[in-house]
Amino acid sequence: MPTEEEKMLAGALYAAFDPALLAARTRAKRLLHRLNVTEYLLTAQAQQILAELLPHAGENLYIEPPFHCDYGSNIYCGNNVYFNVNCVVLDAARITIGSHVLFGPGVQLYAATHPLGAEVRRTLELAHPITIGDDCWVGGSAIICPGVTIGNGCVIGAGAVVTKDVPAYSLAVGNPARVVRSLAAL
Repeated sequence: MPTEEEKMLAGALYAAFDPALLAARTRAKRLLHRLNVTEYLLTAQAQQILAELLPHAGENLYIEPPFHCDYGSNIYCGNNVYFNVNCVVLDAARITIGSHVLFGPGVQLYAATHPLGAEVRRTLELAHPITIGDDCWVGGSAIICPGVTIGNGCVIGAGAVVTKDVPAYSLAVGNPARVVRSLAAL
């Protein structure tokens, strides 16, 4: 029988208050507390906290505190990724971020979601992976919804709510976000 974590990562209904999942989120919250009160993030101490919190991050990950995530262990980053202040990453499913990606302040990545039926929603949750390609820029306060893939070289406008996949080298803006321009020639 699969564990609740295995169900969660597979996109199946799972019990979020499972003791193992609670312990994993508590571990992340303790590391986040230490990270978010660190005065200078380029210290060895801050880098150690980041390495523990985000073990699948490439080189040159920089996070401006405060930063929030559910687990940290489900975030996979390439090299040279930058999160500005107040970013939230609900990583109940795998969140894959390419290299050379910039997140503006207040960006929110939501892999976590809930069933539509009230009865099921009382006890079970869902999660769907998010993928963001290389060389993307996600503007401030944008929201990336569960199951979305954003291709390489995209720009997501500030305040956009991305509910559907965005093809590579596109500018997407609005709520819901829509592609308004190709960036392939730039």
